[in-house]
Amino acid sequence: MRFAFYGRMSTTEFQDRETSSRWQRDVATETIEGRGVIVAEYFDQGCSRRLPWPERPSAAALLEDASSPDRGFDAVVIGEYERAFYGTQFHTVVTALREHGVQLWLPEAGGPVDLDDPAHQALMLMLGAQSQREVIRARHRVISAMQAQTRGQGRFLGGRPPYGYRLLDAGVHPNPAHARWGRRMHRLEPDPATAPWVRWIFQQRASKRSVASIARELNERGVPCPAGADRARNPHRPGTAWIVRTVVGILENPRYTGRQVWNRHSTITNADRTHTADDLGAVPWTDVDGWAVSKPNAHPALVDDTTFVAVQGTRAARKTHDGSTRTYLLAGLVICGVCQRRMYSHWAHHRAGYRCRHGHTSARTRPPGAPKNVYVREDHLLEGLRNRLANPAAEPTTLADHLRSHDQVIKYSGPVWTIDTATPMEPGHGTQLSLTFTERTRGSALRSPVG
Repeated sequence: MRFAFYGRMSTTEFQDRETSSRWQRDVATETIEGRGVIVAEYFDQGCSRRLPWPERPSAAALLEDASSPDRGFDAVVIGEYERAFYGTQFHTVVTALREHGVQLWLPEAGGPVDLDDPAHQALMLMLGAQSQREVIRARHRVISAMQAQTRGQGRFLGGRPPYGYRLLDAGVHPNPAHARWGRRMHRLEPDPATAPWVRWIFQQRASKRSVASIARELNERGVPCPAGADRARNPHRPGTAWIVRTVVGILENPRYTGRQVWNRHSTITNADRTHTADDLGAVPWTDVDGWAVSKPNAHPALVDDTTFVAVQGTRAARKTHDGSTRTYLLAGLVICGVCQRRMYSHWAHHRAGYRCRHGHTSARTRPPGAPKNVYVREDHLLEGLRNRLANPAAEPTTLADHLRSHDQVIKYSGPVWTIDTATPMEPGHGTQLSLTFTERTRGSALRSPVG
């Protein structure tokens, strides 16, 4: 028989591809000894076992080749179950292979897997549970150890240092084996070039200055943003300018108080659901109760506790004057006719409206010649929709639901606005324009629909 070998390793930084591939292939060769030969190899590296086969490059290629009538192999052999499968993945893969007449061989089964055999069914269930248990057990041990190291020792556990700090050698690694390999410990110390700007950011915010104003002045002064100040550790970011979210991230980071904090965000996902590439790369925030915070100060502080806590209160969302909740019925349904962006909700003069700044943000000074902001009142749009539907008594929610149910949006570019289809049509398949409304004057009611 002709066999295709499949193997996998989780990381490229801590594993050697040649070594990992070799031992898995050796086990696979022993499994098929005397009954066939390996003629093709598919090996994934840097892929978690939780990732489904169609989302692993080599595994996806194997499945595609298996579906071809002129494939060069008759069966697939795996070096180790845990290297290839997680949870219920096995049944999905073996079913797909069987549809194309391709067998799946496992060393744990001593040969081809027969799902009609009760013994093999029980074995696969056990191996699937064991694969999940291995991941959960390893995760629990690592998390527990890192929590203890952070809380009791204030140890720096790797990653990029926060803006305002740099890494300093902290001596020999406490683990004897790691020490013999030459590994060193590190700790944080203030960076002379960027630490003063972190202190300045906290001082400005503590004086009630807006975050957008802080970001704008940093850009005007030419202060390098975090990604620009440390390009080696931030090649995935443009590093060209400060944005509001960057300033907020600094103001929210408790490590500036001198404490070491670990597990503010996590990549742990629900093992009971299907995982995708986006799931595995996501970085969800952890609840404060799940943080590990050092009891003693682990590095010099850039802000005192009182200022840090006060700044958090400053960033609390402001309540409306009467405590009510503002509702925008047409949120997401109004498009700017100048730049084609969705206009965002804007409350002015005690009523709902929509505004577009054409991509401009408060973190930068408005460039000369930039188009003016576009504003429109929600009640004007609703009145025009009533005219369109010839139903003067229509409720506002009914008008908004009508647009959504017909996949329509309002395109506003000043006194003239139109209703378009939300999904652009293909060229040559009709026009999107369905109706035009015109305002008599700014702030006036809308005339009857024309066009």
